[in-house]
Amino acid sequence: MAHEELLRLTADYAGQYLGSLSERPVAAPASIDELRAALSGPLPAGPSEPEQVIAELIEAAEPGVVGTAAGRYFGFVIGGALPAAVAADWLTSTWDQNAGLVVGGPSAAVVEEVALDWLRELLGLPEGISAGFVTGCQLAHVTCLAAARHHVLAAAGWDLARGGLQGAPRIRVLVGAERHVTVDRAFRFLGLGSDQIEEVPVDGQGRMRAEALEEALAMAGGPTIVCAQAGNVNTGAFDPLDEIADTAAGAGAWLHVDGAFGLWAAASPRYRHLLAGSERADSWATDGHKWLNVPYDSGIAFCAHPESHRAAMSVRAAYLEQADPDAARDQMDWNPEFSRRARGFPIYAAIRSLGRSGIAAMVERCCDRARQFADLLDAADGVEILNDVILNQVLVRFADDDATTQDVVRRVQEDGTCWLSGTTWHDLAAMRISVSNWQTSPEDIERSAAAILAAAKPAVLAR
Repeated sequence: MAHEELLRLTADYAGQYLGSLSERPVAAPASIDELRAALSGPLPAGPSEPEQVIAELIEAAEPGVVGTAAGRYFGFVIGGALPAAVAADWLTSTWDQNAGLVVGGPSAAVVEEVALDWLRELLGLPEGISAGFVTGCQLAHVTCLAAARHHVLAAAGWDLARGGLQGAPRIRVLVGAERHVTVDRAFRFLGLGSDQIEEVPVDGQGRMRAEALEEALAMAGGPTIVCAQAGNVNTGAFDPLDEIADTAAGAGAWLHVDGAFGLWAAASPRYRHLLAGSERADSWATDGHKWLNVPYDSGIAFCAHPESHRAAMSVRAAYLEQADPDAARDQMDWNPEFSRRARGFPIYAAIRSLGRSGIAAMVERCCDRARQFADLLDAADGVEILNDVILNQVLVRFADDDATTQDVVRRVQEDGTCWLSGTTWHDLAAMRISVSNWQTSPEDIERSAAAILAAAKPAVLAR
């Protein structure tokens, strides 16, 4: 068969690449100009042999590949894909199912149904909620907040599906001052602009102040959406979700929880207390590529009001051969897409691979490694840990100086032993370390911390 040799060669390369991650530099060695020179050229005039295409693609692209799957990658809360999830992702491409409708892939539909219910239980969410797979947490926010928009306007007597937003009652949106930018972007996609977004003050770790939210909600009524955060993008801190849930319920507001990575703390007996009250929200957004360690294209939207969720997302057409909703679940009723990849297979495989105990252990192991990172760096002169390390996030500052800190981040990225990003937090430059990979070991942390301190030494001594 024409596929066999090509896929065997590709599998051989994939095994070699993944097996080399523990030793190879994490940073991509090639420059953008070098990659353009290697990958560009005139539009091909005719066909080429697939084996040649793949071999040349590997040769040209590999120098620009970042080792995000490695145990020493600490940027942007990105997990490395579990072996079972990678294999299931290959099967997803092999089977090539259209996961929009049951008729396009019955197994894809049932796997999503099962995986979503497992996720609901794993994350401590209520029975009877609805859910949908989307590309990432950005689209999970859009999906959840579209349901919220429909729901709060319906409660105010406005039919959004018929009347649209023109002439609709004004929706109040209350968010913490340190919410993730994808929340604002989701509202923009939904026709709710920055003038409708009201910032609620936060404390020194970025947690929304519940009393400030209560004061803001008391100032005006009408359709209202409150967005809380489970896992601050810099510090890892959690909003006081129980108090916020009380306040939102008292005001009749929809409560949405941004749990892109923090919602996974619910899988751990040690950390699930951080999410107390989250089960009382109206919607939740998270991302499987973060702490479930599955490949990208794995966002999840959950909603406590299935009727509003479905009303915001579903559509009907005579040619689609849609399923009887009492008998089967057409996935396109719960997300903003028609044709799409069968996202449930890698998530199903990851959960089967680890089970409840394995996922809990992975979350706790990452948090332990973050604490180890903080301890090793904090012991050095001229190094300061800025945040309370309660989860997997560590903020570091060098010589109490912006330029020095930014220079250390640059040196570490160029060195390639590990990769992490810079950020600005409370007007201070900081190094941002996110430990999210299933295979990050104590030795990875020791090696990375040593590389960071080596990069910092000349800059700190120069101060």
